Amino acid sequence: MNYLNENIDSLNKKLASGDLSADKLAQDTVANIKDTDKKLNAWITVVDDAKPAENLDFSKSKLAGIPIAIKDNIITNGIKTTAASHMLYNYMPMYDATVVSKLKKAGATFVGKTNMDEFAMGSSTEHSYYGATHNPWNLDKVPGGSSGGSAAAVAGGQVVAALGSDTGGSIRQPAAFNGIFGIKPTYGRVSRWGLIAFGSSLDQIGVMTKRVKDSAEVLNVIAGGDEHDSTVSTREVPDFTKFIGQDVKGLRVAVPKEYMEAVSGEMREVIQKQIDALKDAGAIINEVSLPHTKYVVPDYYIIASSEASSNLQRYDGIRYGYRAEDTKNLLDVYVKSRSEGFGAEVKRRIMLGSFALSAGSYDRFFRQAAKVRTLICNDFDKIFAENDVIVGPTTTEPAFDIGSEISDPIKMYNNDILTISANLAGIPAASVPAGLVDGMPVGLQVMAKRFDEGNVFKTADFIERTNKFYEKTPTGMED
Repeated sequence: MNYLNENIDSLNKKLASGDLSADKLAQDTVANIKDTDKKLNAWITVVDDAKPAENLDFSKSKLAGIPIAIKDNIITNGIKTTAASHMLYNYMPMYDATVVSKLKKAGATFVGKTNMDEFAMGSSTEHSYYGATHNPWNLDKVPGGSSGGSAAAVAGGQVVAALGSDTGGSIRQPAAFNGIFGIKPTYGRVSRWGLIAFGSSLDQIGVMTKRVKDSAEVLNVIAGGDEHDSTVSTREVPDFTKFIGQDVKGLRVAVPKEYMEAVSGEMREVIQKQIDALKDAGAIINEVSLPHTKYVVPDYYIIASSEASSNLQRYDGIRYGYRAEDTKNLLDVYVKSRSEGFGAEVKRRIMLGSFALSAGSYDRFFRQAAKVRTLICNDFDKIFAENDVIVGPTTTEPAFDIGSEISDPIKMYNNDILTISANLAGIPAASVPAGLVDGMPVGLQVMAKRFDEGNVFKTADFIERTNKFYEKTPTGMED
């Protein structure tokens, strides 16, 4: 089964009518993954004997029998979960993340775990113990990260939907690079219980699909309260599919000058064309300023790395995961296991975070970063007081060549400059395909105030209906 021309609605109709069985859909999906993943390396684990749940009711759940990919930092009972790290190369969970439990209840089929940057630390899916993932549009390009495996699996037609996680743009940036839709919900909209932690105040599970409505269908299922996660909001979850097809007339759209100044040439023209389409449809376009944008990269990497250094101290070679051999004492176990189990990028961020939290540096770095985060939140509050959504480019450039930036951490970190702010502010944000530049996809980012995913879906769906990017086939997947 190749999903390039399918969506959740089309599959649901075939399953409900009996034209397609859930068993055959699962088998064909696994067969297609094994065939096409020789090009992409989008998967770490494929469930060879993937089977749909029994007694599926296709009239009650659109996700019944639908194969869905899960990023490999989301816990799955009985399916190996590695976070793309040597440290967890053999970790077999005995419980499901809340989002997985909710998808199971909806009847979804799980076919495997997708590749990613180790512990979600990276912007290219090159920092994986299992090798780099390739972009379906050009196999020599990166798919973005850290959810690059999920993005490539969707863009390459291997699945119709995938879960990812977003700490500083890890859903939206790969969505833009692969020409698909990806949404990071409001912080607290979706439970993080069972998500392997990177930055606990920033992490959020989200959805990646070719079609905007498909993400709305999945988010309907995974959003909402959870007794296991005290940071999850208990407010009612609306039916996000009701925002699909709505008119954008009168929608107040803010365009930050700092975001538009970050792109130039053909890429700026592609983004501007989508903004003009909103204007032509009756949206009210306002140029605004996010003055603290220039501080978001250093601010984020201090906060995220500090939280990572705390979260990753649990991997000690004792309880689970990789344990070094030829150790002489307890300290040796700790040092060797962590030195051999973690990759270079993870070590870099642990050291950066440990330094920022140290007694001599806490006030100079972490405390100041927390203050700057408040200023960034205030910037968004001011804009949303007079606007419904913020739009602009998702990234400053299309996907870059594999190997071209991995040796330059600063350049790699700056790839996230346009996506980080949404995580620092905890607001919902998504990337929807805007067009092609030099044959590679670029995305338009849409942000809204907290718990207003509805306006994100409304705006993104309008862009999708306008340019119909989903009709294009990734050139790297053509025979």
